[in-house]
Amino acid sequence: MPAVPKGRFTKLLFALLLAVAVIAGWAWHALTVAPVAMSASPLRVTVPKGAGVRAIAASLNEQGVDVSGARLWLLAQARGDGARLKAGTYEFAAPITHAALFDQLVRGDVLMASVRFVEGWTFAQLRAAIDAHPDLAHDTRGLDEAALLARLGAGNTRAEGLFFPDTYRFAAGASDLEIYRQAWRRQQQTLAAAWEARDPRLPYRSPYEALVMASIVEKETGQAGERDKVAAVFVNRLRIGMMLQSDPTTIYGLGERFDGNLRKRDLLADTPYNTYTRAGLPPTPIALPGKASIEAALNPARVPALYFVARGDGTSEFSNDLASHNRAVSRYQRNGR
Repeated sequence: MPAVPKGRFTKLLFALLLAVAVIAGWAWHALTVAPVAMSASPLRVTVPKGAGVRAIAASLNEQGVDVSGARLWLLAQARGDGARLKAGTYEFAAPITHAALFDQLVRGDVLMASVRFVEGWTFAQLRAAIDAHPDLAHDTRGLDEAALLARLGAGNTRAEGLFFPDTYRFAAGASDLEIYRQAWRRQQQTLAAAWEARDPRLPYRSPYEALVMASIVEKETGQAGERDKVAAVFVNRLRIGMMLQSDPTTIYGLGERFDGNLRKRDLLADTPYNTYTRAGLPPTPIALPGKASIEAALNPARVPALYFVARGDGTSEFSNDLASHNRAVSRYQRNGR
């Protein structure tokens, strides 16, 4: 075989290196400089679970992101990250390159969302917030309370009060069951910790009864600093067998019949939640109690008060006996009459 002249070999080598450099430069520009075309910006897309690089590229194309499967595959081969692309809902904003998009998929920078449950909400309000949230997968829709609680592993059949009121962050597209599970576990942990640190003189027979009381405290308290005194009033009544006479429990028992105005006939209408007609605690909580109300119910103020009335400024006047309470009612609610 005739030898290639040295000068010609040098030219061939130079041409080859030049071609490699051109290809490398094109690849660098295509992957790290040239922007990916998108149908909108920002654009929300979903990467399916278990998909490979080319399947992800195809899915993104269908959703309006004009990525190249070959370029994503090239990045995966060069970086060894092809198996690390994470499923989920992402939000891409222009300009974005193939490399930047690939990095986001490797990091799993999925779109985060949040849902907030407010202290004093009922379970119906909590469930409505979850059912209406656009970023949750609604896997529990249609389940009744008992079925939902069974999915969580709870031993209860009624859900009222069992979920911790807070703001919960989650990856968009997450199951609503996971939010219920987080809120239920937080409430169980909060209640267990408060029960361990409780005042030993309390008349509760179980942590659940304390949770019921905490829900009453949550609804009855107008000023945060008075929670322990409000709790003391109801605990003192419970100790001596006195009717709790709580408006919020009675209103809860009326359900949709309550029109915003609590009348005398409502106070006489017997339901399991009417604490004007039935002694002791109602059968379930009446709302979502927060941590402060749970702690107040389990460590109430050591005061002998049996009554309280709103002063009209958000605070309450506490009284130890009925005569003092009637004078406070006359002063603050009847203009001295």
